[in-house]
Amino acid sequence: MTPAINSTQSAGPRAWGERLDNSLGTTDRTVAPTDGPIPVTVHAADPISFEGVRSQLRRHPEIELCEEPRSGPGTVGLLVGEALDKAALTRLRRIARSEGGRAVLVVGALRETELLDIIECGIGAIVWRHEATGNRLVQAVCAAARGDGDLPADLLGRLINQVGALHRTTTGRPGALSSGLAPREVDVLRLVAEGLDTGEIASKLSYSERTVKNVVHELTTRLHLRNRAHAVAYALREGYL
Repeated sequence: MTPAINSTQSAGPRAWGERLDNSLGTTDRTVAPTDGPIPVTVHAADPISFEGVRSQLRRHPEIELCEEPRSGPGTVGLLVGEALDKAALTRLRRIARSEGGRAVLVVGALRETELLDIIECGIGAIVWRHEATGNRLVQAVCAAARGDGDLPADLLGRLINQVGALHRTTTGRPGALSSGLAPREVDVLRLVAEGLDTGEIASKLSYSERTVKNVVHELTTRLHLRNRAHAVAYALREGYL
């Protein structure tokens, strides 16, 4: 049986974890990405979790709690559970892929085999249940709405280990496909992985901030990646970073 991951386990390679903290959005920013509050729909299996999360979010003006289930672009679905069951994973995928929204997963534990599946279906924001304070939830919701990632620090090493293992099994395999990243896309993603923000990347590469945003948008659109967290994971898996 695959062991479950929880926040008490080791964080894996510390240097890589620190390097990816900012690229995956693990910062204290809670600024909403739009001029108005972010519509949030809460999904929970039990009424205590449902009301508890809504009570935490209700105090924050950045959040607009949806009284009726809502989906689609601009909306963030916040899913709460002790573990990631099949129904929850299906719901996450539907939000990100079919409905065009963003999602935040609040969970007590994850199996290692589930982590990369979550990231690759476009979910870049995960919060441990015992860390789910109001401020922490708002931080994750804002990151998800921006298209950024927000992972607990102890999951970063696990993600990197999985990506590295996948890369080792595919490198040199006959017929293996290249990701097709352009040189400037690699340059931008490398700086993202080093924790630089858009302005710092633009300065470093002598680009405008709009150019940096366009590069990220073009590569995520072309490769069907969901957000920066997914793009960094993809570049790691393909051996570019």
